[in-house]
Amino acid sequence: MSCGFGKLDLHMHSTMSDGTDTPEELLKKVKAAGISIFAATDHDVVATPALLRKFLKDDDPKLIVGAEFSCKDEQGKYHILGYGFDPSAPELEEIVERCHRIRTGKVDARVEILKTEFGISLPEDRVAKIRALQNPGKPHLAMLMLELGYVKTIAEAFEDYLDQIHVPAGPLVRPEQAIRAILAGGGVPVLAHPFYGSGNELILGEEMENRLRRLLEFGLQGVEAYYSGFTEKLRAQMLALAERYRLYVTAGSDYHGTNKLVKLGDTGLNAGDEYPEGLVNFLRRLIEPCN
Repeated sequence: MSCGFGKLDLHMHSTMSDGTDTPEELLKKVKAAGISIFAATDHDVVATPALLRKFLKDDDPKLIVGAEFSCKDEQGKYHILGYGFDPSAPELEEIVERCHRIRTGKVDARVEILKTEFGISLPEDRVAKIRALQNPGKPHLAMLMLELGYVKTIAEAFEDYLDQIHVPAGPLVRPEQAIRAILAGGGVPVLAHPFYGSGNELILGEEMENRLRRLLEFGLQGVEAYYSGFTEKLRAQMLALAERYRLYVTAGSDYHGTNKLVKLGDTGLNAGDEYPEGLVNFLRRLIEPCN
């Protein structure tokens, strides 16, 4: 049952990573969308919840501390969501610092390739501002290219330039490192949009279950079974896996503002729906219990 928790969205992004809404703007939109419980899960950043708390009032939606860590190992890419952790935990601070070094290195590599291969020179002072962001990346370079008139749209910046640039992988954050850091901070590690791997890769059947079992060995505790990009069939399959392995369940839209065609609250879960046990247990762990 829903236990009166109301409308949920536990996966969204602000300008602290690759979203287009500031934390304050994001909160306003969360309220306008009628969302009762939310989590801002910026990529590889743990500072967003503290910023949001500056704007929260007593009768505002309930905030769950969250972040999304970009991971990769020999078997592919993973996005690991963390919820309810202590952002000051040393293990999490180390992961965030490592991710920032990786991202700034990739920014520098892309800027150099844009100059040498495409003749696009981005001003050093503007690039320095991008490097100083919590989560610098391709969207920020694309917006700068648009502003300077090198492209007419953000999509053009990606399709014709940034997505054509191959940057060597370099150091990586492995999924087990992110999971263990979240656990060390007292949080709940959850596999984001589990069926999606690298790019348009779709992971199904035995491959999906094997991947899940391997992450469970590292301490994974939940799966994002409700997701804006899932069909009803995919959602049912992930709910079955969650029940089989006694996992927490979460629901998220993956809202990025104007950077993606996804609406806040579009999770596949409606406020009046019967919530699965894994979701109810997750919410009971992180917010006050149902009456």
